[in-house]
Amino acid sequence: MAIDAIQKDLLEKIADLHEVPQGAYNIRANGASAGRNTTANIDIVTKTDKPGIDIIIKPGTKNESVHIPVVISQTGHTEMVYNDFYIGDDADVTIVAGCGIHNTGDSESKHDGIHTFYVGKNAKIRYVEKHYGEGDGNGKNVMNPTTVVNMDENSYMEMDTVQIKGVDSTDRLTQASLKKGATLIVSEKLMTHGQQSATTKFEVDLDGENSSTHVISRSVARDESKQLFLSNVNGNNACNGHTECDAIVMDKAVVSAIPQIQANHTDASLIHEAAIGKIAGEQLVKLMTLGLTEKQAEEQIINGFLK
Repeated sequence: MAIDAIQKDLLEKIADLHEVPQGAYNIRANGASAGRNTTANIDIVTKTDKPGIDIIIKPGTKNESVHIPVVISQTGHTEMVYNDFYIGDDADVTIVAGCGIHNTGDSESKHDGIHTFYVGKNAKIRYVEKHYGEGDGNGKNVMNPTTVVNMDENSYMEMDTVQIKGVDSTDRLTQASLKKGATLIVSEKLMTHGQQSATTKFEVDLDGENSSTHVISRSVARDESKQLFLSNVNGNNACNGHTECDAIVMDKAVVSAIPQIQANHTDASLIHEAAIGKIAGEQLVKLMTLGLTEKQAEEQIINGFLK
């Protein structure tokens, strides 16, 4: 792979890659391919009409993975990428994505990505996506991920999304439609600091009988950062839906949560929850009696909350 030391460090942070991954992978660096591998069951094809790739997973593929991380180390680089995933019936695979930006200049570096999933019948997918930014310049790091999920009958998908550091602005959108018996589990972890802003929006349509979703967002807002959480779960059949936002607000930060559920069927069972608050004083006191400073106690609580 044609990557430098900075890009290698970013890959470790966003995809836990310390060496060339096993299985299928496509690594993108500063808008160009830095390495690709396919397998007998997983093909990766470059799009011809726009930037991006098609990831094609054969029916029945089991215990395989595909890594598709993006790294940007060139200040001022901006891009829009379209990646489509075609997961065959009865497949069981893990997909690791994510974006890391290292910006030491004065210009904005930006990655926008639209990931569209077509999950086949009885397929099982675990999707991991990490976003991370760093740099000692004045240029901003911007990431705007859109995820569109189309789930066929009795399919299952887990989404584990993380954004912990260094992203100045993000607008995150997840849209999903579920057929009969499909299940979507989403776990989002997010932290903002400084003057950063983050908007997260979930739109889930439970169209099929016995479809279900469980969407959980946990976030920490520090300094003068701002966060907005929006969720909309529509029960269009006999289904089960749950959406939850749990946030810790610190310093002069602002967090808004607007969960919404809509039952369009008499057998739709939907729940929404939202909780925003500061770190409990008794938690700090308990840890400080064990010898931690107040700052160390705060970090321990935050790390446990976002774990």
